[in-house]
Amino acid sequence: MIDWMQDHAWATWLGIAVVLALVELLSLDLVLLMFALGALAAAVVTGLGGPLWLAIVVFILVTVALVLLVRPPLVARLHDGPTLMTGHQALVGHTAIVVEPVDHRQGRVQLSGELWSARTQLDAESFDTGTEVLVTRIDGATVIVTAAATTKES
Repeated sequence: MIDWMQDHAWATWLGIAVVLALVELLSLDLVLLMFALGALAAAVVTGLGGPLWLAIVVFILVTVALVLLVRPPLVARLHDGPTLMTGHQALVGHTAIVVEPVDHRQGRVQLSGELWSARTQLDAESFDTGTEVLVTRIDGATVIVTAAATTKES
């Protein structure tokens, strides 16, 4: 068996790469995948006729480079999480229709088919009934609105 492995070093490295890649599927840690790619690079070196010592050096260098340079940003991107806004915060940026005059202290708007307490973002702003306003944020059960420059959705 050892004689065959020495005679077919490229196939041995390729086998190691496949085994490491399969075990990576169980761990999903992206470490063994980097080792598998290092073994694949070593398989290329031995397949091109390189000596075993060179294949081992290439394996180590490629693996270390991948673990230190490629894996961290890849893991960060995968664990970044969704950017989907949920709940009432998803209504920020939508337009609403004023149903009771809105000023800096009070008012009511219709937003996505529901009535909401509302107030303006600035002291000097006020909106009459029927005016289209833009929701800038939600403070508890009150929407904070400003003049609607462009409409997104109501």
